[in-house]
Amino acid sequence: MKTTEQYGEKANLALSLWVKLARAFGTFSRLSGRDIERYGLTQPQFAVLEALGHLGPMTTSDIGRKILVTGGCVTVILDNLEKDGLVERVRSAEDRRIVMVQLSAQGKKLFDSMFRRHAERITELASVLTEEEQVQLSALLKKLGLALKGLDPLPARNHH
Repeated sequence: MKTTEQYGEKANLALSLWVKLARAFGTFSRLSGRDIERYGLTQPQFAVLEALGHLGPMTTSDIGRKILVTGGCVTVILDNLEKDGLVERVRSAEDRRIVMVQLSAQGKKLFDSMFRRHAERITELASVLTEEEQVQLSALLKKLGLALKGLDPLPARNHH
């Protein structure tokens, strides 16, 4: 039985959209990840370096919000980047409770050398769409993301 018969045309359209979006994201992410691996970084490590490289020093919680990971995960990522000499944790002079994370000199050098090349790879991957299609898709994804962000999460299911 076709999904349209089982769930209806609207559901079929939405399910088809979700499958295509998930597959396209998965493939794009995998190809981007392969590019990131050549710098000896994981995708989360790259995301931290990219955020710090473009936005400057941030708190651990700001980094977590920016790269969409939890505080515990950010700590592990930062510990590894710090061990590799790519980031530094610096206590705020104004409020000693606040720790800012920033790129080290070595981290800045790596960011400057890798990000332009990574941007070129992303441009190459996106070029399967025309520039107009990229603008349209970006606008549609932004609209979808913002609208969904505003929805209340589903209540937790009772498993009794």
